[in-house]
Amino acid sequence: MGAAMRRIHVGNALSAFGLGFTVPFLYVYVAQVRELGATTAGLVLAVFAVAALVVLPFTGRAVDRRGPLPVLMAALVTASVGAMSLGLSTSPQLVIASAALLGAGQAVMQPALATMIVECSTAETRTRAFATQFFLQNLGLGVGGLIGGQIVKHERPSDFTLLFAIEASMFLLLVVVMATVKLPRQPRIADALPQAKGGMRQLFRHRAMVQLCALGFVMFFACYGQFESGLSAYGVEAAGISPATLGYALAANTGAIVVAQFVVLKFVERRKRSKVIASVGLIWVVAWIFAGYAGLGHGSQAMATAAFISTYALFGLGEAMLSPTVAPLVADLAPDGMVGQYNSAFALVKQLALAVGPAIGGPMGAQLHAPYILTFIVFSLGITLLAVKLGKQLTPQQNNPWAFRQAAAKARAEDEVPVARAEEVVAA
Repeated sequence: MGAAMRRIHVGNALSAFGLGFTVPFLYVYVAQVRELGATTAGLVLAVFAVAALVVLPFTGRAVDRRGPLPVLMAALVTASVGAMSLGLSTSPQLVIASAALLGAGQAVMQPALATMIVECSTAETRTRAFATQFFLQNLGLGVGGLIGGQIVKHERPSDFTLLFAIEASMFLLLVVVMATVKLPRQPRIADALPQAKGGMRQLFRHRAMVQLCALGFVMFFACYGQFESGLSAYGVEAAGISPATLGYALAANTGAIVVAQFVVLKFVERRKRSKVIASVGLIWVVAWIFAGYAGLGHGSQAMATAAFISTYALFGLGEAMLSPTVAPLVADLAPDGMVGQYNSAFALVKQLALAVGPAIGGPMGAQLHAPYILTFIVFSLGITLLAVKLGKQLTPQQNNPWAFRQAAAKARAEDEVPVARAEEVVAA
């Protein structure tokens, strides 16, 4: 791992650590601590998604034209201003405006950092690089959330202001760290690469990327889009799960990712990416069956609680398998000069799923318990089917880069054997 990649991973950990201080407490802060009500708190959460949807369509082109580092710097400063402003705001208007700044900055960070990882890695190291990124993100979020929870025990406004100040300082510290990163020279759109001339029109004509985006939407909708909305509502209403147990379930999800990430990495990186994604769909089918038992199985409360926590842990196992699979695949599908646009397009799909998921899953999880479980079992099976279909669009190098490299190395070795023998004859 080079110096640039180490700094990028430190940056990922710092940004996640800062976010962990505030993300779990946003609703409580706006609705109760600032006494602005549930409606304003809901608007703040919606503004995060809307801000991301506004800025992401322009992010990819800026990354490819200017490079990911300047774009990341601008995003970090914007997010820092938004975080500090949110911690000091006392009116609905200021809270919503601050949330828009913070949400826009956070959204731009994702594709910028992903593009930096692509530029500082090779085909051989990219899978492990993205796995490390995901591991550090979850570790940072978990540790930040734990420390933040201790700071705001008394729910005083000054305590929450301190949380947002810490988050803002983490973003500024990341600016300092990123200023020391020296990226390899990569061609930009300004260099007139013919592959990049089509822009987003070229992306929409790229069948494999379009299918991957459709698959990504279903994955994010059926998993991340349900964590803090439909699944938590279902757990409380159908399974009788206490709010404190929801915290344990989320900790089980993060713990599963941290424990499993590098355990599954060697297994994942040697297999076809389409098959790995398909297997995640099946794992999540089992997760939703566990959730169904928790709320509909009429077992003891202890069994229901164990099944519900297991649901989150199984989701974490699937996420650990996806992190070294999907992000490198997006990079491998991107033509020269369009990595930023491909990363931004996939990030946009994720944000759409995260916006739609709670809107649909929340009411269903709270009221339509059996249809909710059946619906997301079907969506999880859909992940498997879409992954198998995607595999037919991928080249051997895109679908199984490890096997492709092994075959190429074997072919080179076989070609070199006659040459070596000929040289021995000449020397004799």
